[in-house]
Formats: sequence, C-alpha cells, structure tokens
Amino acid sequence: MTGPASPLLDHCPETLPASSYHDPDWFAREERAIWRRNWVHVGRMDDLPCGTMRRIEVAGQNLILCRDRDGRVTAFHNTCRHRGAELCPVDEKPLGRLITCPYHNWAYDTSGRLVSTAFATPTADFVKADHGLFPVHVRDWNGFLFVCLADQAPELRPDLGLGALDNWPMAGLRTGHRLVRELDCNWKIFWENYNECLHCPGIHPELCDMVPVYRQGVMAANEAPGWTADAPARPVLKEGARSWTLTGAPCGPEFPDLTEQERGRGFTFVTLYPTMFVVAHVDYVRAVTVTALGPERTRLTAEWLFSGETLAQPGFDAAEVARFATVVLDQDGAACETNQRGLKSERFARGRLMPQEFDILRFHDWVRDQMGPA
Repeated sequence: MTGPASPLLDHCPETLPASSYHDPDWFAREERAIWRRNWVHVGRMDDLPCGTMRRIEVAGQNLILCRDRDGRVTAFHNTCRHRGAELCPVDEKPLGRLITCPYHNWAYDTSGRLVSTAFATPTADFVKADHGLFPVHVRDWNGFLFVCLADQAPELRPDLGLGALDNWPMAGLRTGHRLVRELDCNWKIFWENYNECLHCPGIHPELCDMVPVYRQGVMAANEAPGWTADAPARPVLKEGARSWTLTGAPCGPEFPDLTEQERGRGFTFVTLYPTMFVVAHVDYVRAVTVTALGPERTRLTAEWLFSGETLAQPGFDAAEVARFATVVLDQDGAACETNQRGLKSERFARGRLMPQEFDILRFHDWVRDQMGPA
C-alpha cells in the first residue's frame, strides 16, 4: 500500500488511440486545436539581435519575428496585405525602421501599421489603417520568446508556475551549446517518454547512476513500492555529485541565489506543454524545445545556457558539459522511434498505463481537453 502523498494510480487506464500517433487528419486537428492555440517557444531573446527580422514557422504558419533597433519584439504573419507576398523570403535579414515587401514595396512600421503603398495609388475606398500586418502574440518569459497564433492568447502556465525559475539569473544566461535532433516519431510519443521512468533502468545506465532512484523505474522516492510518508529523505544525486555533468562536478560557479532545497535537489524540471521543458541545475540551465513537424516527425532543439562568468573560464568547453544530457537525449530519441514503429501494428488499437505512469495520464487528459469533444 502506498502512502497518502504517493501519486501512483490506483487503476490502469487506457492510452490515447494508436491512430492519434500517425493519422494525418488527427495531426491536422492537433495543429489547429493545440499548436495554434497555445504558446510556442521560438528562441532566446539574447539570440535575436536588435535590428533583426527572422522567418519562422509555427504550426504550419509562415511568420516573421521582429526585434527593432530599440529592442522591442513583435511578430506577424509573413504575408503582405497587398497580394500576399512573403515579407521576409530568407531565414533572417536586417530590420530597419520599416518592414518592406520585396515585391511591390509596400511598407509597414515595426508595429505592423501600413505606412506606404509605394508606387500604387489607392482610391478613396482604401483605408490604410485597415491594412496593417496580421499580428501574432509575443511573450518573453525568463529570456525565452514565445508566440501564440490564437486571437485571444491564453495565460502562459508552466507546470511549476511563472516564478519557478526566479532564483536562477535567467535573463542574463547565454547560449553556449545547441543541439538539434529530428526524430521519426509523433510529438506525443516524446512527451510520454519524458513523463515516466519505467524505461530508465533499461535505457539510461548513465542517468540511473547519476540519479539512483531512477534505477527503480520511478522518478521520485514517493513512487517506489513500500514508500511511506515518514520515510527519511535521501539525496537525489549520487554521492559527491552536484550537477548533470559527466563527472557530477559543477562546470562553473554555482548560481548564488538558489535555496538549499534547490541545490540539494540537483535539478528542477519546468514543463510548458506542448512546446518545451527547462531543466535548471546549480551551474547551468538546459532548455529543450519540441516542434511537431508532421504525424510521425518531431524536432528537438536543446540549448545549454550559462552565465558569462562560466563561459569566460579559460578552456571552457560547453559541448563537453552537454555530453551527459546529449547521451540521455539520444537514448530517449531511439526509444521514441522504436515506440512509434511498434504502435503502427494493425492489431494495436491502444495501450494501458501502469500506476507509475500518472504523469502520462495527466498529459493525455490535457490533450483530450485541448482537442475538445471531436
């Protein structure tokens, strides 16, 4: 019997239907109901220099992300109000005072207002104020930039709250290493793998060495068989380890404002469905962005963020720091692709969740709620 604070399920619920992981029509509904209605991470503020216009794609929509010379960030659909030409036909270009269409030179200010129709001579029935760019919501959270395609953007709701990373100097961190992986799996498969550790003993020997409780196939002590509420707390990381590096040693100075609980925990996961998770350590922060490319294709973009002091250390190698988590990410990627291939069997209609997969059930419930009655 588990203790009162155990999150384990008391039943084995069914999963989402197998078709939801490969059916093109289902994926198209997800794009509309989930990816175009929620906040989607599109990069770090620090990686978008002032005076830059960048072409991005979100949920099948062609957009431009703009940061003007004063540092203000805006986003719009990448379409001119004249006849629909792309405003930014390249990945990135300098942005001056105006956003100018390369086709007929219609020009907009960086707030999206139409200011010139160039050589065209509108008649009295044409009102400039009615022909500004189509805006997209933009939000900065801890130096991460998000966009939302919905007419009314929802609140940004990380699972641990907007203040979960307040003790980390997030706005001042810089990207030291970036890794991109494209996986042959549905985006939900990745999130399901993220949400359980039953696979950890068989898939992640290095991670189980770093976090001993993972050897039991659980993510925390209160999920283990026989746990009781009065059980003494144990260190999360293995003896002598302070961070997720190959040696367990911090890669630079520890962040000064962390609580003893945050230091002792060794890592803090913050999740924002459907787009990203952040892992904050005592010495660096890692962010992984999930991009759904198609029913069976997902892109992962992992970024390792460091303080300027850490990056300035003689001989510092951010890629070496990233090696530990890269091994784990690649192991997860291979497992997700294996999962994707197997669930396409014509005999497999849906699976069953085990008690330890309570976070997968929460994720499935979130997906069902987003998708609505259809």
